Amino acid sequence: MPASAQEWHHSVREYVERELASNETPGIQYVVVSADSVLFSYAGGFADLAAREPLRENTTMMIYSMTKTITAAAVLQLVEQGLVGLDDPLSAHFADHPYGEKVTIRHLLSQTSGIANPIPLQWVHLVEEHPRFDERATLQEVLRDNAELDFEPGEKYGYSNISYWLLGRVIEKVSGKSVEEFFRQNIFRRLGVSPDEADCVIPSPSHHAKGYLRKWSFLNVVKSFLIDEKFVGEYEDGWLHIRNHYLNGPSFGGVVASARAVGAFLQDQLREDPRLLSKQTRAKFFEQQRGRDGSLLGMTPGWHVGENNGRGYYFKEGGGGGFHAEMRVYPPKGIATVVLANNTSFDVKAFLNTLDPEFLAHR
Repeated sequence: MPASAQEWHHSVREYVERELASNETPGIQYVVVSADSVLFSYAGGFADLAAREPLRENTTMMIYSMTKTITAAAVLQLVEQGLVGLDDPLSAHFADHPYGEKVTIRHLLSQTSGIANPIPLQWVHLVEEHPRFDERATLQEVLRDNAELDFEPGEKYGYSNISYWLLGRVIEKVSGKSVEEFFRQNIFRRLGVSPDEADCVIPSPSHHAKGYLRKWSFLNVVKSFLIDEKFVGEYEDGWLHIRNHYLNGPSFGGVVASARAVGAFLQDQLREDPRLLSKQTRAKFFEQQRGRDGSLLGMTPGWHVGENNGRGYYFKEGGGGGFHAEMRVYPPKGIATVVLANNTSFDVKAFLNTLDPEFLAHR
């Protein structure tokens, strides 16, 4: 292992550049933060292969399900204000659903609701369709098609995009603001994040990366069975461009951001005096949940719980049409990391498992 900070920073940079040189992804951003500083930041490769446009630190990408942790933070802000209770039934704040009185806010946050999780690949629409898109009607159709619970709420873990879509409706009902506006005012603005680097729509088209699918990949072969052809662009240097789109529910996967913007969110999870939540509420954010039998689940109200070579961390992954991302928080070491790549199948977990230990070893 390199001895000095300069040497191991150089080692990390070389590794990322080898990933790009070996065509593992068109472009990549990797950011490592502590509570008060950016320890490492890299942006390289291409945001647009056809135009040979470099991917820069302010380039935005889709972060998909990493959005769920931001949604959880927003809900916990409402809890802190006394407007929502973690053990309130969903129906107390949003009644237009088929799941009765047993599903609570905590169940939704901790992925123990029992609500089904159909493959959400069809739950997208093109950017140009967004002004005419009716989210509420679309959600009601999804709820009608998935009206039965898979298991008793609170019994066990069961991932569900619908759970977090419903949390978005809770945010809107309780706050009187759209999810998009609530995020802008209560998350991004509080963190001092530039409006050009985080939003629920593409904030600056000239600084947004194209998403890609590798030409010679299984996903490319079967894409016609998974997504509508209107989302499929042209081949560019061995990569298939997936046209710009938005998820049908912003609260389960709609944030568009740079790794630098995500890093600001992660720093708030580490600082002594957080900006988004009180220290007491932030502690709830990281409190590992239990199933009905008392066993620990791999979830908090918003984070998944992971481990790499004996080092525990909290994380959220996000992936979809053209992008893949993951963010992690290592509280005992006081650092957090995030990687964003404009390649659906880029192995973000292996990437962070390889590089994060370089920084953990020096804390």
